[in-house]
Amino acid sequence: MKKILLLSLLFKITLCSVAQNTPPDTIKNYTLPEFIVRAKADPEYEKKYQRLVYNVKKVLPYAKLASFRFQMLEQNLQLLPNEKARKEYLKRSENSIKEQFMDDLMNLTVSQGKILIRLIYRETGSNAYDLLKTYRGNLTAMYWQTFAKFIGGNLKDEYDPVEDWQIEQIIKQMGFE
Repeated sequence: MKKILLLSLLFKITLCSVAQNTPPDTIKNYTLPEFIVRAKADPEYEKKYQRLVYNVKKVLPYAKLASFRFQMLEQNLQLLPNEKARKEYLKRSENSIKEQFMDDLMNLTVSQGKILIRLIYRETGSNAYDLLKTYRGNLTAMYWQTFAKFIGGNLKDEYDPVEDWQIEQIIKQMGFE
């Protein structure tokens, strides 16, 4: 018993001395793949990347807010007693969202809109087309999908962390993950 106690005490002392000898200012090193290193050296790539950072910073709060609003909407819809009350609630929610965000969203560029569609998928797990179809109906979803296709977007876009690794990296750097 004394040997076990002595060994555990010796182990703790060793651990404490090792912990005291490690410098507190160590920095983690990451090895980037070669194609990223070469791409970051390209000034054109850096310009595009900085633009992507700006766009993600601009639209990420809207995606986070959309996720929160959809969660609240789902919870509140389950509490309502009948279909008429649900439709009334959806209409009031839509009008509230339009009043609050329509001016800001109308000022987004096409590339920011594309990023917003992907981030909404990332936050909610559903693409924008399916959300529109669920809450507004097939005709409205098809109308907005046609409009999005006309300007070069797609409401059915999904977020893929592998394909959209730069966006994922930006979000992590911002501290949202």
